Amino acid sequence: MPSHRLLLIRHAKAADGAIDIERPLAERGVRDAGAIGTWLQQADLRPDHVLVSPARRTRQTWKRASAALTSSPEPTVEPRIYDNSPESLLAAIRDVPENVETLALVGHNPSIAELADLLDDGDPDPDARHELDAGFKTSGVAVFRVDGPFASIEPGQARLSGFAVPRG
Repeated sequence: MPSHRLLLIRHAKAADGAIDIERPLAERGVRDAGAIGTWLQQADLRPDHVLVSPARRTRQTWKRASAALTSSPEPTVEPRIYDNSPESLLAAIRDVPENVETLALVGHNPSIAELADLLDDGDPDPDARHELDAGFKTSGVAVFRVDGPFASIEPGQARLSGFAVPRG
């Protein structure tokens, strides 16, 4: 059964704003978003499909991150990510095209951290688990190996193989 990779990315640091969905990245977030891309490039984790929340900060995070990659697909704005529930994120993941090998999902806490815990098969890379247990901070990237198609992903069926919080 082929193995796929799932990259759960929490958006970079956002500025305050009156309307949540329109909050932009803060100055630090702009720098950190670029660092995400540099880290993905160096780790050879270039996605072939990207889902982003409609929130401005997630779209800006991916735009900055993707600028550091040698190749990157246009992101798909996925409204279910903004629902901010692990169930909505799972539904979005299950709906990606069958040919996707590496999927990046750029979202929000608490759902991104909750989904990371939900997917973990109980046999993670110990260093990655230790880092993730310290908190899914802004700009955090959790890397999972998924055996089988994304369409049938279920809780406890992905192996945490890496976690980083790139900073610019």
